[in-house]
Amino acid sequence: MIIPSIDLQGGNAVQLIGGEQKAIDAGTPDPLASRFGVTGEIAVIDLDAAMNVGSNREVIRRLLRIARCRVGGGIRDAKSAVESLDDGAQKIILGTRAVPEILRELPKERVIAALDAKHGEVVVDGWKTNTGRSILERMQELRDYVGGFLVTFVEREGRLGGTNLDQVQALVEAAGSARVTIAGGVTTAEDIRALDQMGADAQVGMALYSGRLHLGDAFAAPLSTDRPDGLWPTVVCDEHGVALGLAYSNLESLRTAIEERRGAYHSRTRGLWRKGASSGAVQELLAADLDCDRDTIRFTVRQQEPGFCHTNTWTCWGAIGGAPALSRVLSSRRDSAPEGSYTARLFADAPLLGKKLREEAAELAEAVDKEHVRWEAADVLYFTLAKLAAHDIPFAEVEQELNRRMLKVTRRPGDAKE
Repeated sequence: MIIPSIDLQGGNAVQLIGGEQKAIDAGTPDPLASRFGVTGEIAVIDLDAAMNVGSNREVIRRLLRIARCRVGGGIRDAKSAVESLDDGAQKIILGTRAVPEILRELPKERVIAALDAKHGEVVVDGWKTNTGRSILERMQELRDYVGGFLVTFVEREGRLGGTNLDQVQALVEAAGSARVTIAGGVTTAEDIRALDQMGADAQVGMALYSGRLHLGDAFAAPLSTDRPDGLWPTVVCDEHGVALGLAYSNLESLRTAIEERRGAYHSRTRGLWRKGASSGAVQELLAADLDCDRDTIRFTVRQQEPGFCHTNTWTCWGAIGGAPALSRVLSSRRDSAPEGSYTARLFADAPLLGKKLREEAAELAEAVDKEHVRWEAADVLYFTLAKLAAHDIPFAEVEQELNRRMLKVTRRPGDAKE
């Protein structure tokens, strides 16, 4: 899999050759995070913090709202590592301070140890100091404490000359259960495919920024198919994870979908098919993922009404129910609820909606038997969804907020307010 990289200097996204010579200044990183984030996690590295010349923490916090990020650069103790995780980082990357006494204080599965190497020897201090230690030695020392390794081949970094595939299999074996990510020189889709087949991911910067590698090609590199037509089955889901239907992709449609960030597929009768181009039921592509066998794609999309199916239902299996469906109905009626309906009254009378929320929450708090709890919970959820609709907040944004909170390591006491 590909891990696109955003290196930060002075608030801008940059690309350096050999860690020193600035080759590209791509300006504000937000558009890159939006673009790269469609294909999965991205690596965000604070070069200023790593070099002790500043910090891009506020920029990183902003990017964490845009994409799933693994964050590194200048993290030198458990406290700053936990702060990054609490900010919403999927994982944190530690370099010279990836030592057992710090790693023991962190959630193993969310920690990546960064090992920078010249010709197999670990280097530190901005790649200037040789340590006399091999990458394999350091991996064996740290693999029980981390969930992943980021190995950078310094002599190839930023030079677009291909990566060192000969060493990768040994690195993957030395890492044990920790996932290996390779950086430095990864230039082509073939590089990414070869790494994936060996069980490693590819962190890519310069090739993407320079245009040598198309993000769609990089994403598709690990894919395989046993279909005679070479197409990849693509399961299309909405923001709640509800399957809307099945479509098919080829390299052209994947490139289009990722570049335009919209639902685009291969139709066996029409060729390239941009969903909603004629019906208006367009899709914003939020995320594209590969399954474990690398033969099926999942698109997560923001679907517009009336839905995915050509029969004008939300899914190809008909309508859906539950909170997502009720949220959509209430949102659709925010400005057009039937006159005299209770929903219209709630939207027109904010104090009434507030009173009902407090009333139903109190009744839920006092409920004891199972049937009563279920009934009152449904009431609270209805009025909560009405409140969200009144403020034009999709229910999916609440789910996203809960997902962000699940990433926090520091826990609040949770005592009731006086």
